[in-house]
Amino acid sequence: MARRSDHSREEIREMALAAGESILAQEGYKGLSTRKVASAIGYTAGTLYLVFESLEDMVIQLNGRTLDALYKWLHAHAGQGAEPGDNLLALADAYISFAETETPRWNLLFEFITAEGEVLPDWYLAKLSKVFDLAETALKPLADHRSALEIQQAARVLWASVHGICTLKVHHRMDLSGGQSTGEMARMLVDNFLHGFQA
Repeated sequence: MARRSDHSREEIREMALAAGESILAQEGYKGLSTRKVASAIGYTAGTLYLVFESLEDMVIQLNGRTLDALYKWLHAHAGQGAEPGDNLLALADAYISFAETETPRWNLLFEFITAEGEVLPDWYLAKLSKVFDLAETALKPLADHRSALEIQQAARVLWASVHGICTLKVHHRMDLSGGQSTGEMARMLVDNFLHGFQA
């Protein structure tokens, strides 16, 4: 068993988050506990509580890392074509592929619910906004007659709809899709959404 003096507070934090991601990948959210994380890095659970306020705090920080990874993934896979609609579709496809590739981490973003009355920290909300900004940026060239608020709301509505497609895929319920693939569903969704949004 390691001693706290063997590593700095920040090193323990990084080790714990990396171990948490590994446990999450193997066992899902239900397998995640401070005891397992502490055991994986050779420390006691008590030491973790010197680094994290609670298991909830650790999960929020894990989700923050996932949002960073999601942003990088979307930015790397997003289209840079001449047609704004194609760029928006590329974002939708990239979001679906992230959910398929990083399913346990993606699931944790939505399986974890903060305690009633708890507010997510500002740094977390900033990471979330950064992800949404990609969709807003893709929408802006198609919405010169829309206000900034309308674009912001539209980006979140579109994300929620693409998220629904991801949920069907990840939970193996594509039988409800009428025989369409996720890519076909995303194309129909984006085309129909833009038809109404640009009207």
